[in-house]
Amino acid sequence: MYSDFTIGEPIVDTAAPDGPIETRWERRRFGVKLVNPANKRKMKIIVVGTGLAGGSAAATLAEAGYQVSSFCYQDSPRRAHSIAAQGGINAAKNYRNDGDSVQRLFYDTVKGGDFRARESNVHRLAEVSVQIIDQCVAQGVPFAREYGGLLDNRSFGGVQVSRTFYAKGQTGQQLLLGAYQALERQIDAGRVEMHTRHEMLELVVVDGRARGIIVRDMVTGEIETHLADAVVLASGGYGNVFYLSTNAKGCNVTATWRAHRKGALFANPCFTQIHPTCIPVSGDHQSKLTLMSESLRNDGRIWVPKEMGDTRPPKDIPEDERDYFLERQYPAFGNLVPRDIASRAAKTVCDAKRGVGPSGLGVYLDFSEIIERTGQAAVAAKYGNLFDIYERITGENPYEVPMRIYPAVHYTMGGLWVDYDLQSTIPGMFVVGEANFSDHGANRLGASALMQGLADGYFVLPNTIGDYLAKSHLEPVADDAPEVVEARTQVTDRIEKLLSIDGVRTVDSFHRELGHIMWDYCGMERTDEGLRKALDLIKDLRREFWQSVKVPGSAATLNQSLEKAGRVADFLELGELMCLDALHRTESCGGHFRAESQVDGEAERDDENFSYAAAWEFTGVGEPPVLHKEDLVFDYVTPSQRSYK
Repeated sequence: MYSDFTIGEPIVDTAAPDGPIETRWERRRFGVKLVNPANKRKMKIIVVGTGLAGGSAAATLAEAGYQVSSFCYQDSPRRAHSIAAQGGINAAKNYRNDGDSVQRLFYDTVKGGDFRARESNVHRLAEVSVQIIDQCVAQGVPFAREYGGLLDNRSFGGVQVSRTFYAKGQTGQQLLLGAYQALERQIDAGRVEMHTRHEMLELVVVDGRARGIIVRDMVTGEIETHLADAVVLASGGYGNVFYLSTNAKGCNVTATWRAHRKGALFANPCFTQIHPTCIPVSGDHQSKLTLMSESLRNDGRIWVPKEMGDTRPPKDIPEDERDYFLERQYPAFGNLVPRDIASRAAKTVCDAKRGVGPSGLGVYLDFSEIIERTGQAAVAAKYGNLFDIYERITGENPYEVPMRIYPAVHYTMGGLWVDYDLQSTIPGMFVVGEANFSDHGANRLGASALMQGLADGYFVLPNTIGDYLAKSHLEPVADDAPEVVEARTQVTDRIEKLLSIDGVRTVDSFHRELGHIMWDYCGMERTDEGLRKALDLIKDLRREFWQSVKVPGSAATLNQSLEKAGRVADFLELGELMCLDALHRTESCGGHFRAESQVDGEAERDDENFSYAAAWEFTGVGEPPVLHKEDLVFDYVTPSQRSYK
């Protein structure tokens, strides 16, 4: 049985310094071996992904002198999914003089992740956050400003200070354009070789080290080999395993899953984040969901009718017949509770038949009070493009009627295991941004994704990757080396197999069915019985996929069905591991909520038995994996029952 996993040797982050946490990053930077400029020009680094983490990493590494090859499956680096981020980016600048600090950002992030993140990584993230804003301003990112000219801030869920920098409701787009222009500058200088419309399908490992990738040219179908001294994966998260998510349709797990199959441990895959402010599902015709920024919770009030089955228009429901349930349940934080708390609260009122909209799976996000207090023009200045998006999709004007929102899959805190240097368990393969597991624990605070991506790419990786390169003394790898030939063969065999099945079911039908299984049994609430059922269902679905999927067309051309088939095949394997990880973790923490482990509806952690990162080793398709535990040690933040009341 796949659920009969085995326990392997513990895993330890040997790169993390000890001693005072305030000086660990500075001491690590001083302790790395340096590569002199002449040698940097001889070294080649591959970066997979051009979002905030990948784009900033490629630009910074090239600026430092390395030869960089950058890969993305989009037709332009600026189409990476980071561009969809709306609300903002956190930094401990304390411009509002409201009590913020590096220490408070560190504390809020550890607490927000329900004490399932490393202290060392989170403190470094908080330290570096203040540099990110200066970097982006210097690049010309048009952050919102106050009357006096200082950068403006707003609040986000899970905190009581204003530390989120923003550019209206398009912060991700503006930050990505900053990284993109830095990348384009290096492309123009000849220090970055850009490969658009190329998808990584395999990792090349030689003598136990990552030395390259096998990619498919998505236009011509040609299989290409690219070799280097190190490989950086910045390929994003795996939320599309649920089929319906706020992620772009192209987002997938293939790059990291190929690395996992080659020996990279996959950590905490069950830690997925449900975002509370998504436009509700409207029918089976949908292929993705649309997010409304969490920043809207600054000024919008969330409520449902007090009475079950109240279908009156919201304007006809008097104040005393409305339940502002977040303000009632969590008076200290109100509508700004963390995402996992807000999402479960919305699910609870909808399960009680008090939800709104045609499906009953929705709650109101109401802006009438802020519009009355400050005027429509002031609200439009802060959120105008978000309101426009909502009206375009729903046909409803949110200035006149409340938005309807419901939780949806948004972000994944799990990912490939990395040490303090961001290096995976495969030497020479580094993982940055959402593709790694390191900074957010069991739940990510809003506006911290952009912070981590840029911290990894601009400031952390460029310091740590040189240490590996300086110590490795790598010999060139030939295109016909046995490991390279084997990796290419694995890719071509897989493609030929997918095309040869010629079954009766579309790729999308398998993906949609997998998504239903994952949402029903490994979504906002998980149970022992449900997770065991999901493991059986996914195993059967995976078997049927390899017998009945139909992939039309050929390999030697543009073939989107073939692209999707490879990604769904990996999602099927990942789905099993996610359910197993959720099954073995018989506690509730952050975005992982086990129905059997709760107190008064709140998550009940089990620190005695589960204060560790679960890093899984691949042993074969459908074979029981091996669990390696990394104990989490808290010297500066004492784990406690998380309360936002």
